[in-house]
Amino acid sequence: MATTVSRIPLSGSTHGRGIKIAATATAGTLVHTATTSATDCDVVTLYAFNSSGSSVNLTIEWGGVSDPDDLIKLAIPATSGLTLLCPDLVLRNTLVARAFAGTANVVTIHGFVNRVTTV
Repeated sequence: MATTVSRIPLSGSTHGRGIKIAATATAGTLVHTATTSATDCDVVTLYAFNSSGSSVNLTIEWGGVSDPDDLIKLAIPATSGLTLLCPDLVLRNTLVARAFAGTANVVTIHGFVNRVTTV
């Protein structure tokens, strides 16, 4: 068996651009929908930028909405550059990552996916 890795943009992104988080509650703004495969996987890395003058709470819904099992909660500092949210976390089987913030339209998520397939 051979394994291949392809770097692709987040499915919620337009041509690799940042994803502005408009949602302020569940269900959050779409960030990424994983591969349909139950055996291949998407290794997802996410960063956030907060353009407001105040810290903003951000919740990542990682494949579901159960608290605390599926939620990643962070405070994103004001105008401090990119903050690492998810370092190489795995999704597969069409699971979805979404995000919502305490303030609409001030947090932008950037990132990429390493899609790992076995042939």
